[in-house]
Amino acid sequence: MARSRPSAEVITFKAEPKLAQALRAIPNRSSFIRGALLHALDHVCPLCGGSGVFTPAQRAHWRELEASHSLEECRDCHAVHLVCRASAGGARRRRKVHP
Repeated sequence: MARSRPSAEVITFKAEPKLAQALRAIPNRSSFIRGALLHALDHVCPLCGGSGVFTPAQRAHWRELEASHSLEECRDCHAVHLVCRASAGGARRRRKVHP
């Protein structure tokens, strides 16, 4: 017996007139929107889930991490990243690899 693929779910959303007009100009809107959403979901902050706000519990955990780590800007790509203070000297000597 062949397994059937689950059918795709239709999801709708409201769009401002300018956005709706811009989307109408795209040949395959569904594909474009799916791609844009997948890209955005792949770049959501793992701590806040994309809300931009820490919950009080997340803030408490962050303070624990912050005691032994710092935020630093990469000299090569200028991305801000976490650096463990215990290994910061060694990390600076290692070659940085950027995608």
